[in-house]
Amino acid sequence: ETRALAQMDNYLSRAAWVAAFEKPKTDPAVADPDLRSTTVLSPYLKFGCLSARRFYLELRKVSQAAPGGRYSKPPVSLEGQLLWREFYYACAAATPNYCKMEGNPICRQIPWGSDAEHEERLKAWKEARTGYPWIDAVMTQLRLEGHMHHLARHSVACFLTRGDLWVSWERGMEVFDELLLDADPALNAGNWMWLSASCFFHQYFRVYSPISFPKQYDPEGRFVKHYLPVLKGFPKQYIYEPWKAPLSLQQKAGCVIGKDYPAPIVDHDKAREANLARMAAAYQAHRD
Repeated sequence: ETRALAQMDNYLSRAAWVAAFEKPKTDPAVADPDLRSTTVLSPYLKFGCLSARRFYLELRKVSQAAPGGRYSKPPVSLEGQLLWREFYYACAAATPNYCKMEGNPICRQIPWGSDAEHEERLKAWKEARTGYPWIDAVMTQLRLEGHMHHLARHSVACFLTRGDLWVSWERGMEVFDELLLDADPALNAGNWMWLSASCFFHQYFRVYSPISFPKQYDPEGRFVKHYLPVLKGFPKQYIYEPWKAPLSLQQKAGCVIGKDYPAPIVDHDKAREANLARMAAAYQAHRD
């Protein structure tokens, strides 16, 4: 509790930062724990080390004291993040079989892959060897630190499910439950349903690219090189697509793709197109 309160006070002392906070605009590609773009208070909230009510009330004081009453509003504000937490608790309390697909009245029934190939895809994703550096760096961060920025969670969840690997969100939820310090059944299941476009969010055609998305935040690839030092010798133009680098450059970098670092487990563009068709069929079947 002492550490949680100190961390809360540290962030709330930055009044201008609190007033301007908008979760979608925060940076998911920061490796330095002292420079993270969010509060990282979720583990303390999950274990009850920090009272959500106290955090909310202290946050309201800071927001209401903002000059001219100008501060970000829910759902993107810090206050909004606490409200999302309560939203998921309410959904979990009112929904039978909330943490699974079958028998869950709010979850779309999608025929996710479950054969040996998809089991291997799940394993590769969990073990950070998909061949996509952004995905593997985030999954490495998860295993090492037990935490990821929410947009990083979005990326890897979309990649595992409707984006690329076509593996059930329930399997991803199990991995997060095992490795996340802030794993919470209501929030974990709810966010996985959201990111897999099974519930809450239905624009399944909006897919996170494991290549172009991280370039928006970290064009140099510093985050990837921090968590995947095997790729540190690659220049920025190849850091998110190292398989496209000439063999001579790979050898110079000390990392030959397919030998020292995996080749892509799937072709993103082809997988995306195939999965969009699968999602469209699943949505149509749901309407019928």
